[in-house]
Amino acid sequence: MLGMALAALDGTIVSTAVPQIVGDLGGFAVFSWLFSGYLLAVTVTLPVYGKLSDTLGRKPVLVAGIVLFLIGSLLCATAWNMASLIAFRVVQGLGGGALQGTVQTIAADLYPLKERPKIQAKLSTVWASSSVAGPAVGGLIAGYADWRWIFLINLPVGAVALWLVVKYLHEPQRARSAPATGTAAGNSRTGTVGSRGTGTGRAPRPRPRTDWAGALGVFATGALLLTALVQGGVAWPWLSAPSLAFLGASAVLAAFTVVVERRAAEPIIPGWVWRRRTIAAVNLALGALGLLMVAPTVFLPTYAQSVLGLGPIAAGFVLSAMTLSWPVSAALSNRVYNRIGFRQTAVIGISLATLVLLAFPLLPYPGHAWQPALIMLLLGAALGLFQLPLIIGVQSTVGWAERGTATASILFCRLIGQSVGAAVFGAVANSVLAERLASAPTPGLPEDVDGVARALEDPGSLSAEAADYLRRAMDTAVDHVYVGAAGAGVLALLALLLLAPRRFPVLPDPPADQRDP
Repeated sequence: MLGMALAALDGTIVSTAVPQIVGDLGGFAVFSWLFSGYLLAVTVTLPVYGKLSDTLGRKPVLVAGIVLFLIGSLLCATAWNMASLIAFRVVQGLGGGALQGTVQTIAADLYPLKERPKIQAKLSTVWASSSVAGPAVGGLIAGYADWRWIFLINLPVGAVALWLVVKYLHEPQRARSAPATGTAAGNSRTGTVGSRGTGTGRAPRPRPRTDWAGALGVFATGALLLTALVQGGVAWPWLSAPSLAFLGASAVLAAFTVVVERRAAEPIIPGWVWRRRTIAAVNLALGALGLLMVAPTVFLPTYAQSVLGLGPIAAGFVLSAMTLSWPVSAALSNRVYNRIGFRQTAVIGISLATLVLLAFPLLPYPGHAWQPALIMLLLGAALGLFQLPLIIGVQSTVGWAERGTATASILFCRLIGQSVGAAVFGAVANSVLAERLASAPTPGLPEDVDGVARALEDPGSLSAEAADYLRRAMDTAVDHVYVGAAGAGVLALLALLLLAPRRFPVLPDPPADQRDP
């Protein structure tokens, strides 16, 4: 939980300290890479660490991730310009990728199926609390101390986490079976392929083999693709030479990586991840969840400040309503999926989430803060029923030797969906605002989309009529984004209904004396 808190807190704590960082180091034109670089590194390393945890064990991967994260934190505190800080944030992200996926996998190792919702709900609470507290903590440090302490505070927390993991996490020796082939491996309720290696009679491998060529291919492909998605429409136009070059290069590298992975004895992203209906359906569904989550996490704070006129802290509280109901709903989801199954529980959750998202455009203008807060409270409750049963369901269909890879694949797909969603919905919002500016009957408005947010931050520079017109335009743009998010919810629903089996092929839990201590 401390390790997860490190990764979650660092994703948001920098945001409120950006003015102080830029004032000290410069580099305003590229400061967005403080976030994008971290996200890129976390995303592209998830599948690599997932496979390594299946090959080498969870503990060495988690320890290495914490150490690398702390090294990155220390380097960030010593940065001398914006370029060095961005590079060190990438180092942090390389460690953060190990923290996110491995912690989720260890939770499934340590707890039997009926107990997993409780621990996963606690992990969700840690993640939500850290994400919400991050901007407040960052603002306090930036206001009352040097911004470098934002990174230095990771050191004592990380040191305690590292000590606890080294001292108390003891993984038993496991016999690792041969790589799964075909769709049947591990897909039986009573099958033992890829299980924890107890009583199968199979000889352990003398030495694990790591697909470093595949790892490099996955890393390079993901880095180029996400760079194109993150920077497209921001640093350069979508149809410009840089966008086409990054997208083309990522396609070529993807083809090369597929060839390498098909020939590897133990590929980083094995084919069974997509050949098994359960995992493939959940990958697609959680990819759609990543798309969907862009609406509340990226556009709701802007809506709260620009349309409702709230301050940054109050806008954060509107968003935090979702983080209150999500863990509670997730903790109670086992009472539902134990009765009707993983797929049906997730179907109910995403159906309710889609209806909630469609209710957002029906809010009155300008409305009150409690109205979008209520929407977020209901959305969190619905998504708690959707995400956690799918993660636990997939983890329960594979044995120990495949669990890290399976967990990393679904987290990887969600982050990819989030990056795609930021690009797609950003384009939707910009197009709506551009159309409203082009057809505006009111004089004195900004000439382009970039000027809308700046103008609404200082409404005194506008006439009352112009300010109201811009607020209505922003309201319409966010409404369109939420409709698009509801469309992503429909895609997730279709993935479950058309691809996922009605009953997940759950493997039996090992005896209590064979679980990890």
